[in-house]
Amino acid sequence: MTTNKVDGEFLGHPKGLFLLFATEMWERFSYYGMRALLVLSMVAATQSANPGFGWSSKDALELYGTYTGLSYLFVLVGGWLADNFIGQRRAVIFGALIMAAGQFTLAAAVGKDLHLFYLGLFFLIIGSGLFKANISTMVGELYAPGDARRDSAFSIFYMGINLGAFLAPLVCSSMGESANYGWSYGYAAAGCGMLIGTLVQVFLSQRYIGNIGREPAARRAREQSGGAKVAFTSDERDRLKVIFMLFVFVMLFWAAFEQAGGLMNLYASEKTDRMLAGFEIPAGWFQATNSMFIIMLAPLFAMMWAALSKRGKSMPTPIKMVIGLLLTGVGFLFMVAAVFDQQAHGKANMIWLILAYLFHTMGELCISPVGLSMVTKLAPLRVSSLMMGVWFLINAAANKLAGLIGAYAEQAGELTVFIGLFGVLALFAGLLWIFSGKLVDWMHGAEAITAEVPVTTASASVAP
Repeated sequence: MTTNKVDGEFLGHPKGLFLLFATEMWERFSYYGMRALLVLSMVAATQSANPGFGWSSKDALELYGTYTGLSYLFVLVGGWLADNFIGQRRAVIFGALIMAAGQFTLAAAVGKDLHLFYLGLFFLIIGSGLFKANISTMVGELYAPGDARRDSAFSIFYMGINLGAFLAPLVCSSMGESANYGWSYGYAAAGCGMLIGTLVQVFLSQRYIGNIGREPAARRAREQSGGAKVAFTSDERDRLKVIFMLFVFVMLFWAAFEQAGGLMNLYASEKTDRMLAGFEIPAGWFQATNSMFIIMLAPLFAMMWAALSKRGKSMPTPIKMVIGLLLTGVGFLFMVAAVFDQQAHGKANMIWLILAYLFHTMGELCISPVGLSMVTKLAPLRVSSLMMGVWFLINAAANKLAGLIGAYAEQAGELTVFIGLFGVLALFAGLLWIFSGKLVDWMHGAEAITAEVPVTTASASVAP
């Protein structure tokens, strides 16, 4: 076994958390920069000052749903490859390089070569699959079982995700939507962000996270069991059931939430008054609103969860998710108000979009970082990245469903869709509340806090 020597702590957490924070921040800059441009560049007229592909909104939204769905679907493959063959560290680096290649391919193809554009999206799908589950799993491995800091660590990590997502539209949309630069510059900026994230991981990972992520998890699990293959225990099977049971509820959340990149993005572009002091705010900038709220609110939510835990009043994950579903549903009521405002005045006041994003953000903070932390607690070591891939598989189905919902608005109208999303989220929040007791039983104490201890060299990882 090789000693895992890493630098100490910062703000009460291993410094490695902030390395992974930075790597994920640049990956999210790349992804959200591309996301802010994808639908808009597809529907842009071929003969405009900033030419795109001239697609209809319906076709562009369906492509958006297919692309994002496949991106999350391939996370399952990336997790399996990391667990069994290449390890999480290599998967993250390979994935980052492939995603950078994808962004630069989009930059070369947009408005010119549709088949090359598809190739760029293919690269992004493969790269994201290798990257996404594995970096989240490495965050969990920084902490020993029962470490009370794990949930707050994922909230900090989530800030990194959203700092990148906040900056991306400001940079990529400003360049991509401008006729002075064009879509190619926006996609190229996203590619440069991904290259920076790759360099951060390559040159600083050994210093700050040591051997974590180097050895495939399945190999480590066999070493811990003396080389024998061990079947899942009864408790492990129950914990896996929790992950799969929550699949439906979280899928519905993401299907609703991902309207931000499609239907709500088009609503901001076409039906929202974006003038402020004589300046027209680019539609893509509204994509940064959610991330801005995450950066502002994540520390408050992290402190709230920690305070409840210290008082012995910690809410189990399913109850936090009930609250998240309800808050997200309320966000769509503000979009209902936006539709009425738009019908009365020609265009909707941007405050309705901002309020919708605020409530969607609060819902997200009750579901996404909490869910990431939960998977690292419940998944057996030998399938840790694979099960994180299963968690992201939820997003695969959700993003495809999100595209179909957004496309349906073209015939049913935004009002029908926004009211329907509120009703469905409220209904499923009630169902999850009913089943929450059984889900907590099946966790078999996995969320119990036993100590506030730093990870030890033995519990981190070993070199291959």
